[in-house]
Amino acid sequence: MRIVVLKFGGTSVGTIKKIKKVAEIIDEYRKKKYKVIVVSSAMSGVTNELIKKSKEISDNFSTSEYDVLVSSGEQVACSLIAGRLIHKGLKSRSWLAWQIPVFTKGSHKNSKINLINKSKILKYLKDGGIPIITGFQGINDEERVSTIGRGGSDASAIMFAKFFKAERCIIYTDVEGVYTTDPNKLRKAKKIKVISYEEMLEMASLGAKVMQPVSIQDARLNRIDVEVRSSFVKKSGTLITKRSKIVNNKIITGITSTHNDSKVTLVGVKDKPGVAASIFQPLSRNLVNVDMVVQNISPNGKETDLTFTIKTEDLSKTKKIIKNNRNINFRKLLFEKGVSKISIIGVGMIATPGVTFRMFQALASKKINIQVISTSEIKISVLIDKKNTMTALDILHKEFKLDK
Repeated sequence: MRIVVLKFGGTSVGTIKKIKKVAEIIDEYRKKKYKVIVVSSAMSGVTNELIKKSKEISDNFSTSEYDVLVSSGEQVACSLIAGRLIHKGLKSRSWLAWQIPVFTKGSHKNSKINLINKSKILKYLKDGGIPIITGFQGINDEERVSTIGRGGSDASAIMFAKFFKAERCIIYTDVEGVYTTDPNKLRKAKKIKVISYEEMLEMASLGAKVMQPVSIQDARLNRIDVEVRSSFVKKSGTLITKRSKIVNNKIITGITSTHNDSKVTLVGVKDKPGVAASIFQPLSRNLVNVDMVVQNISPNGKETDLTFTIKTEDLSKTKKIIKNNRNINFRKLLFEKGVSKISIIGVGMIATPGVTFRMFQALASKKINIQVISTSEIKISVLIDKKNTMTALDILHKEFKLDK
């Protein structure tokens, strides 16, 4: 049995016209002799509206009832898709995750799928049916509806591909695939044909919005090849797969940029063992995500300047936490908004010397000052003035020949 899993995002099912287009796409795979499993998100905007209603009811809305509420959006979309396929003379029905069932572990609002009972869906596929399944949800040990969190429908599709040993897993969205950089920022951005799990995970973590990092991690751990493509145009997308399948002569695969970062610097911190932990522990406890970190030791070895970046929306909270922290001593506290993190990503840099030099030289040629640097095996990130973001993207795209 050749099985394909098709997942349709909120923008792909956002209107009745788009749902009719989705039904045509599903039928195309049926005509190619695939057994089709469909996983759908809620129609675009519906989940946000449901979340808004929960907040109007209570500032401390029950997490279990939250999951029941927000999971209802997928039910509407699945019913409409199945209804359209039935209209076309095909055998189809909507399946709620609990009817299959899809079992989850973890807390409400942030569960993970750990088991899918295949028997009902396999029988339905063998009988010629096209199941339209609610993504983003399952049932927990208490037989309560539980949701999977951000990117949950992608994660659902990947797990269905795993348990049903699907030949293909295709994520349909409103973009044609993954690009070398954000095409809304740089018009000459090119679509990437093939990208490794590791590169895609880095790009998603650094701001690329095509897929959530948790879904890419699920695909990597389960070795599920995922294709991202548009439901609006008939063009090939981007294949996300393991490194060994990729033949690529490019050193850098993609470039990302952020637009909502702030820099925090503690000047003259009394340097002693555990001082960094004393600074970051209360931030972590208050859910402030710290990103880039750099530490400079003074010549006398008694003081250090500590710089790190956070999201701008956490700036006020961070100021208050640091000023109220009695476990650290420092001479001055500095804050700077209007910074941007630029990152180059590519497995090609592992075996290629001089990548860091080329990046820094390219930025210097445009008189762009680097404030903070962080690196990993396949990534180099720098913090620059936000006003230079577009110039940086352009020169780095050119330097690493991504526009060819």
